[in-house]
Amino acid sequence: MGTSINRIWVGIDAGKGHHWAAAVDADGEILFSTKVINDESQILALIETAREMAGQVQWAVDISGRASALLLALLVAHGQSVVYVPGRTVNRMTGAYKGEGKTDAKDARVIADQARMRRDFAPLDTPPELVAALKVLTHYRADLIADRVRLINRLRDLLLGICPALERAFDYSAAKGPVVMLADYQTPAALRRIGVKRLATWLERRKVRGAGDVASRAVEAAQSQQIILPGERRAAKLVGDLAHQLLALDERIKDNDREIRETFRADERSEIIESMPGMGPILGAEFVAIVGDLSGYTDAGRLASHAGLAPVPRDSGRRTGNNHRPKRYNRRLRHIFYLAAQTAMMRPGPSRDYYLKKRSEGLLHTQALLALARRRVDVLWAMLRDNRPFTFAPPVVRAP
Repeated sequence: MGTSINRIWVGIDAGKGHHWAAAVDADGEILFSTKVINDESQILALIETAREMAGQVQWAVDISGRASALLLALLVAHGQSVVYVPGRTVNRMTGAYKGEGKTDAKDARVIADQARMRRDFAPLDTPPELVAALKVLTHYRADLIADRVRLINRLRDLLLGICPALERAFDYSAAKGPVVMLADYQTPAALRRIGVKRLATWLERRKVRGAGDVASRAVEAAQSQQIILPGERRAAKLVGDLAHQLLALDERIKDNDREIRETFRADERSEIIESMPGMGPILGAEFVAIVGDLSGYTDAGRLASHAGLAPVPRDSGRRTGNNHRPKRYNRRLRHIFYLAAQTAMMRPGPSRDYYLKKRSEGLLHTQALLALARRRVDVLWAMLRDNRPFTFAPPVVRAP
């Protein structure tokens, strides 16, 4: 087919198993609408069809995650321009088109039409290998942490049906020693039989910190209950299994954290990011995984807006200056800056001084932390822009 159209827009409703592609011309007329299996050969065929149809092709997708990774990689490798049309935009604009039904074909057409009419969508590109690796590692870490929370909740729930006093005695999410103990001793009777001294020795052989304290608190809790609750034997077996799983999961998290640190510190910006108080290697790696090389942000204000730290106006008529918390922002990026600000304000320095200043102005703790987080966005942006690590010289106290 010869090229007879100057420019077309191809919208792709991306999915895990297949995508739906629809192309429109400058007048918004549909040129083709077809299903494309998420396979290299079929995607390459789609690219070739679109390139033969027009001299210039603008691609638009509604997903920039793993479901569209192969699609984006092939488009970028073949020099195609791709923009990201948010799913929220597609959902809201669908109502402006004919028909109430929702199909992949209709969504693809809406994506293509929005790309045709608007010029403010963010361009997409394949991330560098290091950023892609950090995305995989940090997402995997989030899954492991979620699994750990679920395991602890199940363990505590089962333990409540064995011995409520033992369930209350320890914070199983923060201490490894009690979990090691539950791997072999779960019931009050078993803890009473072994006693404090033997249990402490048993825990010491397994390199548990504060073995004596763990043993005494566990046996004390066991001595407070003499009755055997219904289903105790089966529940005890499940608690032991969950304890073993939790210990193994902690090792996986430790290995994952080590890999994250090593990968993050291979980035030339890691020293600058880690020099900022509160930004350790884990938070720094998550920051890089989200923002990439910062090329998608024109200034620090855009970065703060993406993190939900810049208020948005809700003005109408004579009502002005009515700023509110934004609703559309990256929750994880906001959480990173919030945690970093919370850690930094606990130590003497500019962050704590600014936090205390905001508290003296009448702001609540959360409000003061968010104000500090917003200020630190500007600082981090300037550090990365100037390629200069954070330095803080404590004030010099002169003798009177």
